[in-house]
Amino acid sequence: MPLPRFYRLPPDRQRAIIDAAKTEFAHHGPEAASYNTIIAKAGISKSSAYQYFDGKDDILGLVLSDVADRLRAKLGSWVPEDTAEAFWQRLSEDSAGLVRFLEDNPLDRALADAALARIPTGNEQSWLAAVIDNGIDLGVIRTDVNRELLTAASAAVLRAGDQWALAGGGHPDQIFSLLAGLWGPAHAR
Repeated sequence: MPLPRFYRLPPDRQRAIIDAAKTEFAHHGPEAASYNTIIAKAGISKSSAYQYFDGKDDILGLVLSDVADRLRAKLGSWVPEDTAEAFWQRLSEDSAGLVRFLEDNPLDRALADAALARIPTGNEQSWLAAVIDNGIDLGVIRTDVNRELLTAASAAVLRAGDQWALAGGGHPDQIFSLLAGLWGPAHAR
């Protein structure tokens, strides 16, 4: 993460640095992005850059945190639904809204998986945890599977489904059919 001096910059200057870095990381990937290109596009000297960041990994952490915050803001808080039908409808609407956001924000889209992968597993996504809690309360989501495993598998299905939808996949109901199978009652072995 950035050094404390970065946070003393005016907000518009911070944003300009984040946006310059986001563009470089999105176009070249986190590994191939150039630290020198980032600081040049941000309009800061190399000596100034080291007053704000220890290196490229600090800037990457800042950018991915920003992307994760934007994704969480787009999803908002999950407000529990009262019926299974309302639950599935809301889940479908929220997912479609996220796909539209990623279509409209290609830099965020390019970095979304990397941003989500950096969120600690225990609190991976408070939104998803609230969805699962609501689904369990409604009897839509099974309880015979370890909660952490169920959350991780659900997150993977949702990420894959969003990528599939963005790539022009079929009808989004297929994603929710897959989730319903994952979340549904245990089957006899």
